[in-house]
Amino acid sequence: MTVKDFPEECWESVFRFLGLSHHHLESLSLVCKQFLAITNRLQFSLTVYDPTIPLLPRLFLRFPRLKILDLSLLNGHHEGLLRQISQSGLELDLINLSNQRTLPVDGLRELGSNMKNLRVLICSNIGSLRDSHLVIIAYCFPLLEKLDISFPLNSQASDFGVLRLSSMLENLRKINISGNHLITDKSLFSLCQNCLSLEEISFFICFKITQTGIASAIRLRPGLSSIAFNIEKKRIHGPGLTLTPIDLNLIDSFRTLKRLTAIDLSNSVISDEFLFAVAEGAGLLLKKLILQDCCNCTFSGISYLLSKCQSVQCLDLRKVDFLTDQCISKLSVFLLSLTTINLSGCCQLTNSTFFILTRNCPLLSEIKMERTYLGVEGEEDSMRDFSVNHEVKKVFLGDNVLLSDASLVKFVSICPSLQLLDLIGCEGVSGEGVVEVLKRCSEIRHLNLANTGMKVFDIDFEVSNLKVLNLSGSEIEDETLSVISRRCGGLLLLDIQSCWRVTAKGVREVVENCKTLKELNLKNCRLVSDDFVAWLEFSKPSLRIIVTPTDVGAYY
Repeated sequence: MTVKDFPEECWESVFRFLGLSHHHLESLSLVCKQFLAITNRLQFSLTVYDPTIPLLPRLFLRFPRLKILDLSLLNGHHEGLLRQISQSGLELDLINLSNQRTLPVDGLRELGSNMKNLRVLICSNIGSLRDSHLVIIAYCFPLLEKLDISFPLNSQASDFGVLRLSSMLENLRKINISGNHLITDKSLFSLCQNCLSLEEISFFICFKITQTGIASAIRLRPGLSSIAFNIEKKRIHGPGLTLTPIDLNLIDSFRTLKRLTAIDLSNSVISDEFLFAVAEGAGLLLKKLILQDCCNCTFSGISYLLSKCQSVQCLDLRKVDFLTDQCISKLSVFLLSLTTINLSGCCQLTNSTFFILTRNCPLLSEIKMERTYLGVEGEEDSMRDFSVNHEVKKVFLGDNVLLSDASLVKFVSICPSLQLLDLIGCEGVSGEGVVEVLKRCSEIRHLNLANTGMKVFDIDFEVSNLKVLNLSGSEIEDETLSVISRRCGGLLLLDIQSCWRVTAKGVREVVENCKTLKELNLKNCRLVSDDFVAWLEFSKPSLRIIVTPTDVGAYY
């Protein structure tokens, strides 16, 4: 039986079952015309860059099942682009318009006339956001379930716009209004009162929203599953300087959130009493807890909360600076369900914390310990009592200036199934240490060595799984690029920004030998001439080349 004898529907089911990434589908599309047609139907997401715009009509025809369109990386003002999308015949679920100077009103109207079933609209970091934009969004997309209008650069949106929006979006389930500094308790109250399906709400840096307003809104919508906000760290004058107290009414309201699965209180003034209330409300349903840079609570409050919420999977305790290795050891007995943890900025944590987590958290897949005391041996720094953990796939250890090759090799020996390792700014790690990492972790796909001062690493074996390599700011020369080109033939992205010692010779060797390369960052490579870059763009049109802050090439 040949490929053609096997029905396309069966091939499509096989590809779906395998859960192949975009890059794997792209490789399959080269096998035969039948596979090309099948993989085109399995492309559901498209990211658009400025140079991609002329190709959009052909891309829309090629990928008829697109559901997600990301326009957030466009640099120019493309008024007619939304009109073109509206006429494409696509049935989109999500459009991302983030990072634009303003929202194109006429384009939104045209888009809404043909895509009223749009469910998700992301408009974060818009240059200017007004009440009129909110009204048009609600009118054009009445079935929206998720809306992100967070952190506009110039927010003129007020309670009036949010009230009109909330009265028209009955199906709204998730909304992010963070950074809209003019809105008050009235906006929060109207969203919780009018959007009967509301489950998730975020309102960071909305300091006209009071603690009393938050408490009232929570009591109006006790079925919330996710809430994210910050209690401002302003100080009030008294006999001395004291932190703003938490309203008892707000504390009591959190006891009513019996369906809470996620809470983000980043950069907030909280208290142990507040954490006790969260524990009493959420209990075992809580899956995500973010207490980044929170103050005025103690280890007792965090420990009590985690002891009552032992289903937490995502835990973020960044910059909780009172945490020690002993604290982590005590908390780890409650973290049997933990999959990701972020302890960056916890400056007292040593190697022991890494070993404790990999030993006591059997489901842990991602560890972030940037800007800690890693590299210093703690009380539990012996390898004797630690077993291999195959679940850990991603480790971020950036800016640990004390981290050495010896400590790094210990870490990767415990986590041999690593797929991503980030060592940005770890100046104590040498090329020899990196080679040992690659020997012990053959599944690594993403390696970040930016700003490490790396000069050379001599690999004498194939590193076939490595797809992303970041060497920006390093001291490598052409010789190292030659090694990379011969040993890392499967690279998709290479970043050598500000590598002042590389020349066109080394870059050419990488491009010629790494046949699958999709993106190459050459910013500030002083010895790579403009003429060579122009030749490269002409001879490798599918390669996205970055040479200035404005992207020169594009790929999708």
